[in-house]
Amino acid sequence: MEDDHGMRRSVEELRQTFKSGKTRGVDWRKSQLRAILRLIEENKDNLYQLLQSELGKHPVESYRDEIGIVKKSVDLALSCIDQWMSPKKGWLPLLFLPASRKLLSEPLGVVLIIGSWNFPISLILDPLIGAISAGNTVVLKPSELAPNCSSFLAKLLRIYLDSNAIKVIEGGREVSNQLLQYKWDKIFFTGSVKVGKLVMAAAANHLTPVTLELGGKCPAIFDSLPNADIKVATKRVASGKWGACCGQACIGVDYMLVEQKFATTLIEELKKTIKTFYGDDVRNLKNMSKIINKFHFDRLRNLLEDPAVANCIVYGGSFDEKNLIIEPTILLDPPLDAEIMNEEIFGPLLPIITLDNIKDSIEFINSKSKPLALYAFTKNENFKKQILTETSSGSVTFNDTMIQFACDDLPFGGVGQSGFGRYHGKYSFDAFSHEKAVLERSFYFELEPRHPPWNNFKLEFLRLAYNYDYVGLVLLLLGLKKPLSS
Repeated sequence: MEDDHGMRRSVEELRQTFKSGKTRGVDWRKSQLRAILRLIEENKDNLYQLLQSELGKHPVESYRDEIGIVKKSVDLALSCIDQWMSPKKGWLPLLFLPASRKLLSEPLGVVLIIGSWNFPISLILDPLIGAISAGNTVVLKPSELAPNCSSFLAKLLRIYLDSNAIKVIEGGREVSNQLLQYKWDKIFFTGSVKVGKLVMAAAANHLTPVTLELGGKCPAIFDSLPNADIKVATKRVASGKWGACCGQACIGVDYMLVEQKFATTLIEELKKTIKTFYGDDVRNLKNMSKIINKFHFDRLRNLLEDPAVANCIVYGGSFDEKNLIIEPTILLDPPLDAEIMNEEIFGPLLPIITLDNIKDSIEFINSKSKPLALYAFTKNENFKKQILTETSSGSVTFNDTMIQFACDDLPFGGVGQSGFGRYHGKYSFDAFSHEKAVLERSFYFELEPRHPPWNNFKLEFLRLAYNYDYVGLVLLLLGLKKPLSS
């Protein structure tokens, strides 16, 4: 952990590096992106061990959500960066001819990226890929709740990457607070709504633009489906709820909405899937991550120990405090005023809320803050349109869960309380760039009126130009049309 003097020195070094223009060249950007690939490839076995020991992630989960995501993002950036950097030309109104216009993407400067503990590698390196692609210098602040992964990044990034342009600063809340006092050209934060508010408040002191990737209670609507589709759907729900960091994911399914008459079928299929995917003994669960620490373990246990909530458990509910394991747990109709239904769960607990009519799910969702993701399992096209037009969320995915995160052509980000700003693919490049408008005019073809007064001529010229009356413009310039009097 650096002291205040060391932090200031690091930030100033980054600012000097940026001013030198070193990071603006495409060769530098590509060299850093290739270095990230080498880092991942040459240390993947170490990463598997770190993620297993720190979060209990199975290698398959680690590759899918951490290593593979990063490699995919780097490969895309390397193949597209020349195109992303090239000026974008476009059309100009006749009024300004002869002239040219273009949009020029330029780096913002020195940026701060604050990562999250649940995906301690990908949620640091994925935004970094965008920041490097855009030509910025960067300070990375990994989460102190995953200290081994944080230490890995601090030690190896300075070996693989340009340490004059990219730095890792470790530490806890005090370090984060100190970093937020500095002037940045962009802050990118992934984490809770509570901390997101603090980040935004600090950024406001310097009018620093921010991207906030937060979370919220992501619902899954479960409409009536044929039996074969129900089996597929419940597998996808189980993967989206328990398969990504044991439910400790901002886009994980937080609760489900289903018609009362289908609730039993849904629950029975979920039970079968859980036993197949993860087992049915809390001491011998497989393919499941653990809870990050004792504090979060106790928070989740307290949610279940509310007597009104405990009475709603229809599956699971067991704990292994020594190993910080909570088995997949299903609750049927917990009280809507209970804490479990009013805060983001961020764990392996799944409330199922029953409704008389599935279309009432729209009103239920709209009664809460806008979620980062909304999932709906339905074949009803009219219901799909109703969901899209009558709800607001960061994303909507039909008939699956969480796969939108891996689609580089789709922006990832929230709305309202679930955050704002977006990234992934080209959107990551845009998140760390300023698109500068450039217009260049010629000295030729200066207008001269043939019929004074001059102001009347200019007024008529503008009127005709804005109305795209090209014939009128030609006649005016040839003196065959008189300007209207003002």
